[in-house]
Amino acid sequence: MNTLRVATYNIHKGVQGLGPRRRLEIHNLGLAIEQFDADVVCLQEVRKVHRREAHYFTHWPALPQADFLAPEGYHAVYRTNAYTRHGEHGNALLSRWPVLDHQHEDMSDHRFEQRGLLHSELLVHDIPVHVIVVHLGLIRPSRLRQLAQLRRYIAREVPSDAPVLVAGDFNDGRALVARELAGSGLQSFDGASSPTFPARLPLVQLDHVFARGLRPVGAQVMRGRIWWRMSDHLPLLAEFALPD
Repeated sequence: MNTLRVATYNIHKGVQGLGPRRRLEIHNLGLAIEQFDADVVCLQEVRKVHRREAHYFTHWPALPQADFLAPEGYHAVYRTNAYTRHGEHGNALLSRWPVLDHQHEDMSDHRFEQRGLLHSELLVHDIPVHVIVVHLGLIRPSRLRQLAQLRRYIAREVPSDAPVLVAGDFNDGRALVARELAGSGLQSFDGASSPTFPARLPLVQLDHVFARGLRPVGAQVMRGRIWWRMSDHLPLLAEFALPD
């Protein structure tokens, strides 16, 4: 059985802590992502550039974070969601499989939060698979409007018979997200939720992977001190069976 192993991870821009006690975790994150051995890694809060942090940290990578984190042989795709005073950040996709195409859509619902989706088309065992990486807003009415926008986007940009994965930080529980995405044929895993936030003492599952045209096989959250030191979210790994 051919399976697709997918990871989603909000990496908190590669830095943990506040003020003078903050520490650079991007190098540890690179080692962690290699350990996933995932076919596809969906990342949120990824820095393209940040001039202040690059000046503060001696070992700040010269490469944009998506390229720096990509294991050897992987393709890295990045698109910016937010522009700030010192730089920009957004979503990224790291793929073991060839990337046929990619595009971005702005999902900002109000001027206080810059959000977006990253859509990539991969060729997996000669099967085109669409992967959409999202990071939704903090305000519930905004998330509902963004989920409606996501449904419209899938209907417009993804062929109805094509396998599609939607992964990322939804900032909401599985019940609401599953209900809103059901009309697009997307489904997740049966059973209890897998808390991913806050990383040190996870109480809620904000990070999800949904699929259409791919059968869910299993999922796990990476737990333990080495994981909660690197980000305020824990990574979620999921496996899906490819169509025959």
